[in-house]
Amino acid sequence: MPLLSTQLLPFPDARHHHALLPPPACAAPLPSTSCVRPLLSPLRSRQSSARTRLRVITPETSSTVATDASTAGAQSGSADNTNKWAAFAARVSGEWDGFGADFTAAGDAVELPENVVPEAFREWGVQVLDWQTQCPTLADPTAPCALHYRLVRLLPTVGCEADAATVHTSHRRHASSASAFAYAAGGSYVAAWPRGPAPVLEVEHCVVRPDTAEVRVRVVQTVALGKEPRLRGIKVFSEQWYGPFRNGEQLGGCALRETAFAAGEKLDVSEVLGQWETTDVVAARFSDELDPETGKFAELSPDEPSKLLRDADGVVALPKKLWSAFKEHGYCEFLCEVGWALGGGSAVTSRCVLSKDGDVKASVSDFQQTKTPLSDFSRGSETNLLRLLLSRRRSLLPTSPGCRREPDFTCQLIHIQVRKDSM
Repeated sequence: MPLLSTQLLPFPDARHHHALLPPPACAAPLPSTSCVRPLLSPLRSRQSSARTRLRVITPETSSTVATDASTAGAQSGSADNTNKWAAFAARVSGEWDGFGADFTAAGDAVELPENVVPEAFREWGVQVLDWQTQCPTLADPTAPCALHYRLVRLLPTVGCEADAATVHTSHRRHASSASAFAYAAGGSYVAAWPRGPAPVLEVEHCVVRPDTAEVRVRVVQTVALGKEPRLRGIKVFSEQWYGPFRNGEQLGGCALRETAFAAGEKLDVSEVLGQWETTDVVAARFSDELDPETGKFAELSPDEPSKLLRDADGVVALPKKLWSAFKEHGYCEFLCEVGWALGGGSAVTSRCVLSKDGDVKASVSDFQQTKTPLSDFSRGSETNLLRLLLSRRRSLLPTSPGCRREPDFTCQLIHIQVRKDSM
């Protein structure tokens, strides 16, 4: 499929050209949770102008005039697709640093292994539940689907010793290895990552906070597939954007604005239950004729509004005003849902449906949603909602008892910003 060329983002050095070289052997230091956080260092300060410059994408359009309608249509569609990916690439690329924690399927925080926790913490009786993390991410705005990121976990340290930080693990992921991937121009995405030969899937929901493009959460639900699919565990990453992509070479140390969160107060589940109505939907779908490598990426087109009744079945409360849900969803389907309550009666949610039957299709929807009492649909106020629907045929499992059709994989993401009425 022809693509319009676009200007590359003004990264500070030559490593931006796909940045697929092996990462450096180590990273810079990590602050402890007891550290008093001073003002941001100059290396990590984010000036609005710098952020704006990084985010500007200027398509280079051809001056050639199309000689027939089919050529013009192809060029228009190609330009539109390229621009959508370029907008996403500009938003998602950069240094995303913060904290991450593991939780059980029931929502209990998992303590870090004893062998990585400094003796001083054990002597003081301090539980260490959070990793400090880096997630340098790079997407090529000129090549749709070309994205990779590196997840770095740093060993905890006592105090703010800059020379004491050590990388514990560093894992790189490429979008091309995902069995399904859907993205939004604002920087949010959902991806399904197969894990090893066993039928296990990691469903990653990356949700950007609607009121600022530089704050996001990533929630990864690990799902064991089989006769009875079940949620194995949950990973949560709370991250902020600290500058253009540098492959994790720098850390803000004690200037890091994020804080450890795993031991924090959990969300009151009642905040997200009830009836929801959606409007102004746009979506995109793929057909079997598309390239198997790029056909799993979504594009936008109009779609129908819908209503959603969210109950407490399978809902697990998490810190950071987050929730996770895993439950049956129709015939031979299971729902993976992640939500982020934003305060003031608003929330963002992401839904992924795992199915054993479904065509290869995808959609991304941008619409408004209101929440009303079940007895009164006249109440409600407008909000924004981004709905990503992604389906991809994938034979991961043997056919389960009671499912007469061949196994397929369907992933549906809904990324929602809502405003609810006062009840």
